[in-house]
Amino acid sequence: MTADAAAVSLRSRSLTSRTLSRTTLGGAMIAAVGFAILLFAVTPLQGVADFLVAAAVLVVATVTVLTAAVEGRRRAVDRLATSATLLALVLTLLPLGFTLGYTAYRGAKRLTGDFLTHSMAGVGPFSPHGGIYHAIIGTLEQVLIASLIAVPLGLLVAIYVTEYGRNAFGTAIRFLIDVMTGIPSIVAGLFVLAFWVLALHKGFSGFAGSLALAILELPIVVRSAEEMLRLVPASLREASYALGVSKWKTIVRIVVPTATTGITTGVMLAVARVTGETAPVLLVVGNNFYINTNPMKGPQASLPLYVFQGAGSSSNFDVDRAWAAALTLILIVVVLYVAARLLTRRNSLARR
Repeated sequence: MTADAAAVSLRSRSLTSRTLSRTTLGGAMIAAVGFAILLFAVTPLQGVADFLVAAAVLVVATVTVLTAAVEGRRRAVDRLATSATLLALVLTLLPLGFTLGYTAYRGAKRLTGDFLTHSMAGVGPFSPHGGIYHAIIGTLEQVLIASLIAVPLGLLVAIYVTEYGRNAFGTAIRFLIDVMTGIPSIVAGLFVLAFWVLALHKGFSGFAGSLALAILELPIVVRSAEEMLRLVPASLREASYALGVSKWKTIVRIVVPTATTGITTGVMLAVARVTGETAPVLLVVGNNFYINTNPMKGPQASLPLYVFQGAGSSSNFDVDRAWAAALTLILIVVVLYVAARLLTRRNSLARR
């Protein structure tokens, strides 16, 4: 063996030997968690959330220091960046997980067939009976009407802004959409209250709530659809134009179908956002303990308002019904999202 080969072999062995094993990393993490437990036992620190954050920070710091001592600075910086990214992801998902888990825990006990198929007509706050059938009907009708208004209009605006709006008018539309994105939900409710309910004397109704929800849903649909349409490669448009296809046919048959999956996701995010809105419904829809299937006339119940009123009640039965209604609201959003994604996937497979 030559001297150069021996040097390369020695260098390779030295590189491979300076690597932390999984056992060592696992032991370091366990030690960091144990130190966090000891820290919370001998100091005034307390709380589950505080402990999780402190333990995670100690684990990341311990692993980084150990990596720097054994593997070197470059690997330590790389592992620190990876650990910090994972830690940020976990800390972001933890509140969501706790919220969903606690809602499911509190709501599942009251979520029965009778609860889903009965209204609150004639049911007092201290009665264990009653359900959310009237609120489910109101929410579905209001969100459906709002989506029928906002989704087509939002897609048309997004198409115009993306494909034709390279002028001052398009810039003004983008600015207006940006302003609408930041509008608080209660402002949309106040606008509909002043214009539709009071000025036009239309009264409280589910349709008034749909108008307020459409105002909130429109900018989300426009912005998400615009971003998805911009992601469509320009080469697809150019190839279509080269074959003599007109611009509007290119948009309808190539650009929009290519961005369908992303547009569907944006629409479902908009629907999920307005499904849980309470302020506009409280201002312009009113409330109704009875079943009202006509959104054009009379006050109408909704799940967000049902949860809002039940959670603030002094009756434990109302609070339990509110948790079950919140869980139902989450399940409705999940079902709508999954159904939309499955439908989009099936349509994309059929086109292939």
